Amino acid sequence: MEIIKTIEEVRRHVKAARSEGKKIGLVPTMGALHIGHTSLIDRAVKDTEFVVVSIFVNPTQFVPGEDFEKYPRPIDEDMKICEEHNVDLVFNPEPEEMYGQENLTWVNVERLTEPLCGRSRPGHFRGVTIVCVKLFNIVLPDVAYFGQKDAQQAIVIKQMVADLNMPVEIVICPTVREPDGLAISSRNKYLSDQQKRGATLLYKSLLKCQEAIDSGITDTKKIISKMQSILQQEPSIEIEYISIVDAETLQNLDRITGRVLAAVAAKVGPARLIDNILIDTSRK
Repeated sequence: MEIIKTIEEVRRHVKAARSEGKKIGLVPTMGALHIGHTSLIDRAVKDTEFVVVSIFVNPTQFVPGEDFEKYPRPIDEDMKICEEHNVDLVFNPEPEEMYGQENLTWVNVERLTEPLCGRSRPGHFRGVTIVCVKLFNIVLPDVAYFGQKDAQQAIVIKQMVADLNMPVEIVICPTVREPDGLAISSRNKYLSDQQKRGATLLYKSLLKCQEAIDSGITDTKKIISKMQSILQQEPSIEIEYISIVDAETLQNLDRITGRVLAAVAAKVGPARLIDNILIDTSRK
């Protein structure tokens, strides 16, 4: 496994792999790797012949007051995990390598970045899209892998790739959960055992949404009220949003129809957590 810090070296190694006819897979991460990340890596190893994992805590996707400085950076542990999961190359650049003196060019995906997390994190998705464009241009992957837990991010990236005619396939892999349902996240490390138990209510609220839809309820306000009741069982949970939206446009729905995304975001102790589920009512 190669550990690379510079763009030039990444391009050289990828070019050599491609000259051998190898299919290139990319797993973009901010490190603090967990089983959610390794599920993406394992899928990339299965699908492609040369797997690149980027480990870069991207400063441009943190909004003022967020945890950029405190974000976990267990780089030695991350490298060990990558090696154990048969990664070919780890790209671990410094911010100066990615952004130079000053970045004046940005990519904005309209509408899809405005609801859900976009309301409370202005500029966040602009940081996500520019770092992904940079990584796609540096690595030139055939396939890039993202997790369903970050559903809005995945939808934004897919739209960006389609709009810009970028020659990369975007694969979205299922959310990985603890046995109690808590979605795996690097920010779970911030939580005490008691807070982790409370955080399981996020997924329980989503299951309540699924249950309500399965029972025939179509009024989203009624469903959201039921979800809110679940989250309010834990006083330490500060709800940021509970939304039921169209799974493609991310626009709020008054009535359940077609493919919907039920999504929640909340502050639990020191951590901001998100979770979601996709529900396809057209198949019923």
